[in-house]
Amino acid sequence: RVGTGRPSCVCWIMRDVYRKFDLGQDVIDFTGHALALYRTDDYLDQPCLETINRIKLYSESLARYGKSPYLYPLYGLGELPQGFARLSAIYGGTYMLNKPVDDIIMENGKVVGVKSEGEVARCKQLICDPSYIPDRVRKAGQVIRIICILSHPIKNTNDANSCQIIIPQNQVNRKSDIYVCMISYAHNVAAQGKYIAIASTTVETTDPEKEVEPALELLEPIDQKFVAISDLYEPIDDGCESQVFCSCSYDATTHFETTCNDIKDIYKRMAGMAFDFENMKRKQNDVFGEAEQ
Repeated sequence: RVGTGRPSCVCWIMRDVYRKFDLGQDVIDFTGHALALYRTDDYLDQPCLETINRIKLYSESLARYGKSPYLYPLYGLGELPQGFARLSAIYGGTYMLNKPVDDIIMENGKVVGVKSEGEVARCKQLICDPSYIPDRVRKAGQVIRIICILSHPIKNTNDANSCQIIIPQNQVNRKSDIYVCMISYAHNVAAQGKYIAIASTTVETTDPEKEVEPALELLEPIDQKFVAISDLYEPIDDGCESQVFCSCSYDATTHFETTCNDIKDIYKRMAGMAFDFENMKRKQNDVFGEAEQ
């Protein structure tokens, strides 16, 4: 900076980095959307460090786990809430199973409880999804998901038992990427020899099924498919005043990065500070010892 005696700092935008290394559009699309997991091209005109860190995270994850930078639980995603439920119970969490939510009790603009079948569970804060508070959310779009049952792995994937495919928007003249998540009997979610592929994207036209055709073509032949079009909702406020904290609907992405970001954002609004992952690592090291390098 001028007048400070310090050397000037040049901040490159990502578009300039691609141009510096003379990378073509296909490589740019792949790097930005399949590695850095951006959903739009807005990042091209932003400082490059964030994108480089995202690519670095992908590379380090791939090096850590071998064939894929992603982890998927055996027996399906239902194992994640089940694991949380067990851990929460250990720390005193209470569960009311198979109970309808009749009403959310508010006093002076703040949540004080949830009413169910004549009983009221008292609380100071409430976390919920949009289906519980339709008057506190707004529609943000739609997503189409097609669940496909296959008897074969996806072609050109080296017969992988699982994979994620991201079709960048520019490659199919769209404003949104198309996602494919394929899992199989190897994960104990399908019968022996069967594969389950989920193709999804954000709806942009009046013919959503046609929008996802580029993904379906990769999956042929398809034994059977199930189509669902869902509305996307987001909260109309941050919940800090009412202490009702609402998540966003699941979007079209299959890598759950946006969901994880939503969770971290809810925690920050509830606790007034960001979750300290480094502190969590230190606590684990105190219990289990330093992780192997």
